[in-house]
Amino acid sequence: MAVHKLASNKLTDVEKTSALGELDDWVMADGRDAIEKTFKFKSFNAAFAFMTRVAMQAEKMNHHPEWSNVYNTVNVTLTTHSADGLSELDIVLATYMDRISS
Repeated sequence: MAVHKLASNKLTDVEKTSALGELDDWVMADGRDAIEKTFKFKSFNAAFAFMTRVAMQAEKMNHHPEWSNVYNTVNVTLTTHSADGLSELDIVLATYMDRISS
């Protein structure tokens, strides 16, 4: 799917449940309409390389993660602020992160 055609509309509960079933280890964030996941890598360099690749994709999508990095661990939260909740943009970015992290 072309990035510029992704919907930034808030997903319904049914769409969220379906999307989470397709993602690898993402969970709903406590108290927010967002998903989160912790990625662990072999080293700081591997974690930073992952973040760099995601940053480039996020720029292309004009959709940016909330994240933090400590050594080999990257904690990610995805939500669409303009939709005030989870959207297709978040699912596509989460799918991309899963693909490149393995």
